[in-house]
Amino acid sequence: MNSIKTNAIVLSRIDYGEADRIITVLTPDQGKLSMIVKGARKLKSKLAGGIELFSINEVTFIKGRGEVNTLVSARMSKNFSNIIKDIERVQTGYDFLKKMNKNTEPDVSEEYFKVLEVALVSLNDENINLELTGLWFDAQLLSLAGHTPNLTHDLAGKKLEQDKVYIFDFDSMGFQKNENGKYSNKEIKLLRLLFAVNNPVLLKNISDINKFIEPATQIIKYTANSYLA
Repeated sequence: MNSIKTNAIVLSRIDYGEADRIITVLTPDQGKLSMIVKGARKLKSKLAGGIELFSINEVTFIKGRGEVNTLVSARMSKNFSNIIKDIERVQTGYDFLKKMNKNTEPDVSEEYFKVLEVALVSLNDENINLELTGLWFDAQLLSLAGHTPNLTHDLAGKKLEQDKVYIFDFDSMGFQKNENGKYSNKEIKLLRLLFAVNNPVLLKNISDINKFIEPATQIIKYTANSYLA
């Protein structure tokens, strides 16, 4: 049987039988796969170190006849060790893995792998705002799934104006001009950046970001809860 070598991020692990594990992994070129890892729970397992969470691993596997493949070798190539030092980062990391697993199909594109890899790199960086990384991850998943709010025009079809304030209609997923609105140009600009940039590190130097991150959070979290599993 021909073996296949690729990079993989473990999304989930479950115990199977007396000493094995079944893992679900995301890869850049093979989509999302399930693999049986024989003897993974044995103390001297040579595979256990290459199927850790919050890491990128070089794996070699043999395709199975059904949905489950067989892992034959695994080596950790990048370990995001700072994540496990902080309970909030661990919880956020688990949330990333869970969402990625629930919102992808086996034939998922490479873009999903890239988003998860960047999210883990950012989560591992103690200098990057944890909330910002979480918002960026949700925004990227929404964008890949085709659920980006209209951030250029209001519900009347008019271009959003820099000197006006808006409210956000969560039912219609769009902005309406309102003098009592809480969405100014700054909040809307942050939303655009969260959906547009390919790395949250590009957002960390935005001045006074804490003053207008909450309104942006409300829109992204509501949209994520509505459209992501």
